[in-house]
Parts: sequence; structure tokens; C-alpha cells
Amino acid sequence: MTVASSKSLHDLSFSELTRILSEEGVILHHAKVLWRVIHGLGEIDLSDHPFLPPLRRWINANVGEGKAYFLELPEVVDEIHSSDGMTRKFLLRLRDGQIIETVLMSYDGRQTVCVSTQAGCAMGCVFCATGQMGFSRHLSPGEIVAQVLHARRVLKTVDPRKRIRNMVLMGMGEPLHNYDAVMVALETLSDRRGAGIGPTKISISTVGVVPSILRLANEQRPYRLAVSLHGSTEEERSALVPASKKWPLHSLIDACKKYGSITGKRIFFEWTLIAGKNDSTETAQRLVALLHGIDAHINLIPLNPTGGFSGSQSDSGSKFQKILIAGGFPCTFRQRRGIDVAAGCGMLKADKIGKSI
Repeated sequence: MTVASSKSLHDLSFSELTRILSEEGVILHHAKVLWRVIHGLGEIDLSDHPFLPPLRRWINANVGEGKAYFLELPEVVDEIHSSDGMTRKFLLRLRDGQIIETVLMSYDGRQTVCVSTQAGCAMGCVFCATGQMGFSRHLSPGEIVAQVLHARRVLKTVDPRKRIRNMVLMGMGEPLHNYDAVMVALETLSDRRGAGIGPTKISISTVGVVPSILRLANEQRPYRLAVSLHGSTEEERSALVPASKKWPLHSLIDACKKYGSITGKRIFFEWTLIAGKNDSTETAQRLVALLHGIDAHINLIPLNPTGGFSGSQSDSGSKFQKILIAGGFPCTFRQRRGIDVAAGCGMLKADKIGKSI
């Protein structure tokens, strides 16, 4: 068995794990036990766990380096903490050497993990550190799952009573560009027999991959949709989000309306306020008109400065918010977390690459 032909246990859905074990004569009860140990307890070493003999024999024969299956355990390259103690950012190295970021954040006692779905990103958003790196590859389901399990293990060392209740796919990469792997990972992470993160506590952030938004709606996926908009006209948006040239603003808005009609769910629109680019009162007024008829909540995000772009002044942001609220849209400023630990997407990796990891 070569490393290339080995498979991560974290890549397997519960049904796949059950099928594999049953083919070896290991019954469903043992599959549930193994699933709980891997995904519920997040154990990183199966050698000492007191499994019953049928499962122990299967693990000894099939799990480990050079065997059929392995555990996805990314290496921690760096870990930094914010000065307020509310944010931890991890730089993780995958088995092939790719580097990704994962962030653990605390909001009023709620623990949230922000995960990456790709190594790099193909969307090329000009104000995003990850977008400026380019795209390397998609992450596997197990590589997405392993980030959450790593954050849970860290949280357990801080306070065993705390658990991760919220998950956002707003790290490196475009989740809907890696649709199939992301859906497998989310099914695993929301499984009550394992990590048990409630589906309604999981947010998928996209720059607007129109076919995948429609697919989410048609498949009735239970997760929350967050659309990174950032522009109220085609010209304004395409200057910041190159993907808008492939999926123009009008087609994105049409897809959002169809999503709302099919699912009955509110859409969260993310708007990063960039000084002199998209923070004017005129832009806010256009945004109100653009989103007319959509059940929308707008999150205003202060920009983590990168690539020559800077965030708006607080008075500009406040005026922007007032116009949106007057237009009938719930609108909040997202709490800023971890600016002193380069918590903006891709910023820590970019910093480390500059210093040679």
C-alpha cells in the first residue's frame, strides 16, 4: 500500500465507513464507536483506545502510515493569539506541504471556527490576501473536517466545558468552487454522532458562484448562505471581485432571488467597506435598490488592510449603515476579531511566505 493510494478516515462519510467495515465483517455498532472516537472525541491516536477485538483487529490491519487509511492530522506551522485573548489563528501544513489557515474566535461566550476550503483561491478578489496568492488546489473533505477537530482540541485544553457551536466557511478559498467536498465535510461535521455542529449554525460564504447557489437551493441544503457582494453596480463590483466577469451582478441577484423563493431562507450579504471604493452614500442608496425584494441581512465588515487597500472611516461606515436600515434592511457591523493576528483571510500565510516558512 503506497501513500498515494491511502485514504484519510476523515474523508469518509458515515455510510462509507459503515460499508467498509461491514465488508470486513465489522458490525454497525463498531462503526458508530469508531465514528464517535474520530469525530466526537477528535482523538489523534487510535492505538491506545479500548476498542473491542473486531474493531481493534481492523484498525491494526488497516490504519496507519503506509496502510489503507490514515488520520488527517495537519501540522501546526504557527499559532498566534490576539491581544484580547478572543482569537487564535493557526497556520496548518497538510500532508503534501500545502499551507492553510484556520481561526478560532470567541463572541460573547460563543465559540466559532473559521475554516479554509481551498489552498489558495481562484476568485482573485483584489482586496483579499488569499486572492492575491492564486489557486493551488481544492481541499478534501477530511482536510476541511480536520481543521474543526484541531480547533476543538485546542478549545478543550483552554476550557473543557466550551464547545464550538458556530462554523463559518470564510477562510482561504471559495467554498462553492469546491462544492462536493464541502458538502461531504459539512454532513460529517453536522452529524450528531460526531462533532454535532447544528446545520443552521454553519455559514457558507461565496463571492457569487451562481450555479452552486442554485444547486444549494435545489438540493435544499440546510446551511446559511452568505454572499460577498462589495459592489452595487457591475463596474464597481468587477473592479473588486473579478469573478463578477463570469457571473455578472444581475445574474447573481437573480440567483439570490431564486434561492430565496425556493428555500424561504434569508440571505446574508457581506459588504467589506473599502475607503474610496464602495463606502459612499450613493453606493449605499444603489445597494438598497439592488436588493429590493430579497429577504436580506447585510453585514458590514471593516477591511483588514491589505494590498494597498484600507478600511473606511467610522463615520462613513455609520452613514452607510443608516441608509441601509432606512431602506428596510437589517444591517450590522461584524465584530472585528484578530486584526492584530492577521486574521484576515490569507494574511498570516502571506506574512509567513514573505519570511519563508
